[in-house]
Amino acid sequence: MEVSDIVLIPVIVGLTEILKMYGLPKKLIPIFSLLLGIGGGIFYLFPHDWKSGILGGIIMGLSASGLYSSGKTIVRKPPCDEEDEQ
Repeated sequence: MEVSDIVLIPVIVGLTEILKMYGLPKKLIPIFSLLLGIGGGIFYLFPHDWKSGILGGIIMGLSASGLYSSGKTIVRKPPCDEEDEQ
């Protein structure tokens, strides 16, 4: 796996976001992220070595799932209490 292959992680995040727009339940997003990562690992990263493709795909899928979760946490704003501001 080369550094340029890491570009697949945001692609996986984008594809899961598209699936979510079409009604994919939120609890299934990590599973589809993992499946997309394994598919990308087998067919793009290591087409001649399926074991390495599965391992690389698991790493990419879990990374994409973590990127989605942490990105969601960063974007979410904390609730405002009017008492704390005064």
